[in-house]
Amino acid sequence: MSDEPRDISDAPRGPDEPGEPQEWWDDPSLPWRHKPGRADYACLSALGVVAMYGLVMLPLRPVMLGLAPHVLGSLGYRTGLVMVGALTAVGDRWWPVVLLIGTLMSMKFDWIYWWAGKLWGRNIVDVWTSGHSERTRRRYDRAWNLAHRYETIAIVATFLPIPLPAGVIYAALGAAGTTLRKFLIVGFCSALATSAGYIALGYWIGEPAVRLLDDYGRYLWYVSIAILVGMVAVAVWRSRQQKKDGLESEADSIVAEEP
Repeated sequence: MSDEPRDISDAPRGPDEPGEPQEWWDDPSLPWRHKPGRADYACLSALGVVAMYGLVMLPLRPVMLGLAPHVLGSLGYRTGLVMVGALTAVGDRWWPVVLLIGTLMSMKFDWIYWWAGKLWGRNIVDVWTSGHSERTRRRYDRAWNLAHRYETIAIVATFLPIPLPAGVIYAALGAAGTTLRKFLIVGFCSALATSAGYIALGYWIGEPAVRLLDDYGRYLWYVSIAILVGMVAVAVWRSRQQKKDGLESEADSIVAEEP
């Protein structure tokens, strides 16, 4: 990583000469507007790992909540932290370990988004919003502006139970020049406070949450299967929608070329 942030979203691009083939890396679906180096490849690969982790954990989380809430809480998931707090109310004593590990794990991927913003600036957000609705673009724009105007507050807000695109905010901070040291310190303090709050909430709920978990254990596999079916259905629908949009675009271009 370079020492200085590079926001290349508004970098001028030379005019294309007639007949000159476009370079493979000068593709709007990629976050860079230059020939990529080792850091670009590494960061893009890391983002891919984050995406795969999220997909794998989506159906596993319901199972882990029922079978291993301490592990789920240690991975930084809120439901796991709440359940650890509830178990603490009935005699469990592992909450300090879960609190510390869960705090660290809740911010395990944050630096990757910060790094992406530092490397590519606004271009990474343009890639994320490609193919999405105008409403999503406006939402990401607001998050980007929030991070630039309220640096520390923006970091704290991503750990609160409110619907914010945390990745966009972290990328904006990287592009704006927020140091990694400040980013991680503020993030750790915020994660520690909110993780403790979730454990305290579970402790306050207490035994009823534990009984609910016991009842939930009978159906947790059905929940995971339903999530898997939903993921497949969404993937099939998106594939068909993209194919349909491609056919419509091709038809429009044919009509436009007719005399």
